[in-house]
Amino acid sequence: MEKLTYISLFSSAGVGCYGFKMENFNCVATNELIARRLEIQKCNDKCKYDSGYVLGDILRDETKQTILKQIDLWKEKENINELTVLIATPPCQGMSVANHKKGDESKRNSLVVASLELIKEIKPRFFILENVKAFLNTICTDSDGKDKKIKNAIEENLSEIYNIEYKVLNFKNYGSNSSRTRTLVIGVRKDIDASPKNLYPSFREEKTLRDVIGDLPALEKMGEISSSDIFHYFRCYSIEMRKWIELLKEGQGAFDNDDKSRLPHYYKNGQIVYTKNGNADKYTRQYWDKVAPCVHTRNDILASQNTVHPVDDRVFSIREIMRMMTIPESFKWTHHSLEQLNALSLEDKQKYLSQNDINIRQSVGEAVPTEIFRQIAENIKRVETK
Repeated sequence: MEKLTYISLFSSAGVGCYGFKMENFNCVATNELIARRLEIQKCNDKCKYDSGYVLGDILRDETKQTILKQIDLWKEKENINELTVLIATPPCQGMSVANHKKGDESKRNSLVVASLELIKEIKPRFFILENVKAFLNTICTDSDGKDKKIKNAIEENLSEIYNIEYKVLNFKNYGSNSSRTRTLVIGVRKDIDASPKNLYPSFREEKTLRDVIGDLPALEKMGEISSSDIFHYFRCYSIEMRKWIELLKEGQGAFDNDDKSRLPHYYKNGQIVYTKNGNADKYTRQYWDKVAPCVHTRNDILASQNTVHPVDDRVFSIREIMRMMTIPESFKWTHHSLEQLNALSLEDKQKYLSQNDINIRQSVGEAVPTEIFRQIAENIKRVETK
């Protein structure tokens, strides 16, 4: 059997495609625009060859050619004939069901088109596209210069080569440990005897937040770090904000406080200004016995969406959001092992978290849950080895 291989575009820290590594797929190339995210992938030994870590904008021909050269390298050194899978998860900012009007939106949507062009040129045996719920109805400017819905662009570019299936799934019912509704597009090259319908993750009963993180120790003191896990800690915030959430019961938000001194506020020119309740899920304590909320990129602050622990007066720890996103403990955020990090002095632990907290949290928030891609990888492997 030929080696199972993949390329991952817009791979961030590689959280999602780590599922392919877990199923023993070989990473030919992984492309990311932000260097510190690509460094995390290096910590996890994603690529056999250092040249496989491709930093740069896929819209630049130089980046595209670097990716194509990696396929040639594997054909020469690893005796592969073709790429097994191409994964593309282009940024979802700027997505709109209306025609784009801003240059930035046009550029972002063109990342999808660039992905389709690479799929068409490389012709991998399988391809996967993952994005927000509105993805397929978003307008893009296709390579023919015409504005059209992304689904139409996919069909026009790839339907002659691939059998394609489109699904919108809430990943909470397909192996993820948190609510996350996404579009998942899978294509199978027409010369392969397999249906894309059979490659999707399987339905599973959703888990409650208690099921997912209920065994982790409580953290009551601001700044507290679990002795057995550096990634389970009480992230610090302004001490006066604790009054806003400390009396809340599950499902309640800071704006529900009857005591005016416990309402969210700030000071302007020495005067207190009460924050407007523009979003009902801000400063809101979560439920133990409901599905974990969607993990967003700003999971580091109380004022973001559904970030407050059901009991503790804090946002969820990195370990907790990792579990929500089914990121295994084997995934590394640094070249050091978890044991080495746990052995650091308190001062060095605080320094490490201060330097890495935001990058890790944003990488988790923008990722595909690892288990979703692991299941797809397992299903593709089953087709390729039968």
